[in-house]
Amino acid sequence: MRAVVQRVSEAQVEVDGELVGRVEPGAPGLLVLLGAGKGDGDADADFLADKICGLRIFEDDGGKMNLSLEDVGGSLLVVSQFTLYGDCRKGRRPSFVDALEPVAAARLVERFVARARTHLRSVETGRFQAHMVVSLVNDGPVTLILESR
Repeated sequence: MRAVVQRVSEAQVEVDGELVGRVEPGAPGLLVLLGAGKGDGDADADFLADKICGLRIFEDDGGKMNLSLEDVGGSLLVVSQFTLYGDCRKGRRPSFVDALEPVAAARLVERFVARARTHLRSVETGRFQAHMVVSLVNDGPVTLILESR
C-alpha cells in the first residue's frame, strides 16, 4: 500500500456537494491519501495504519517534531486514491495496472480505517470510488510518502 500523509490544520472531503469527512479547523490532524496495489494484504493495511498513527511529526513544547497523532489527540481523514499506483514512465497517460482491483482495495482501505480507529478517537473518510473534492490547509508544510513494502 502507498500513502501520502499531510499534516494539516484543517481538511475536508466532499462528494456531490455533501461534506463526508473532515479534520476540524484548528485541530491537529493528518490527511492520508491511501492506495492499494496488487499483492497488498491485511498486513500492509495494519502496518501503515500503525505507522501513520504513531509517526512523530507534531511539535513538542521545544518545537521539535517529537509527538504523534495519538499523542496530540488529533484527527485522521483517510481518502482512498488508486491513482497513487499510476505509472507515468511510458507515454503521457498513466497506467493503473499495478492498482488493486476495486473490491479488494475497498476491503483493505476499510481495514486500514478500522485499525486506525484502535489508535485514535477521530477517524473520518471519503467515499470509495466516488468523485471527491478534497480541501486542505497543509501545516508546515509536512508531507510524507510511505509504502508498506
